[in-house]
Amino acid sequence: MLMDRIIGAFTFRKGVYAEVEKDTSFTQTAWILVAVIAFLNQLGAHTGLGFAGWIVGAIVGTITMVIGFAVGAFVVNWVGRTVFKADVTFDEMVRTLGLAYVWSVVGLLGILGFIPGLICLVAPVLIIAGIAGLIAWFVAAKEALDLDWVQPLITIILGWLVIVVVNVITGWILGLIF
Repeated sequence: MLMDRIIGAFTFRKGVYAEVEKDTSFTQTAWILVAVIAFLNQLGAHTGLGFAGWIVGAIVGTITMVIGFAVGAFVVNWVGRTVFKADVTFDEMVRTLGLAYVWSVVGLLGILGFIPGLICLVAPVLIIAGIAGLIAWFVAAKEALDLDWVQPLITIILGWLVIVVVNVITGWILGLIF
């Protein structure tokens, strides 16, 4: 069932986000999915740092990405409820956005970047996956918020801006610690 949902998220299957929004048992799975995908993404992002730097970078990056996801989901939920009067809970937002987060796994392809010449092929794929991930978040937020198109777009833009800020700040702090 999880694999069907992941494939549904990758293929933008209609209804997959409505399905997880209602499935309260999916909340923990969504958090696990976010953590595992963040780790895989960061394995690709920290290639070329030597083994110890690669592992430490992946762990620190994973922590940063999970914190960024949590804050981003909170912001999307808060803006949706407060500004646009959406009837949504934080857990519903985590379930839908957590499933949409599957696009971040493509970052694992960054591992191929250390092979000369492949970065030219990998970089465009990573950019396309990032755009697809943003679209997936938009579709997921629209489903969870049950709003017209413009309001979810605003919430996602605000959520992603906050994620960028959180990732930069927590990455900087964790970088000082480690």
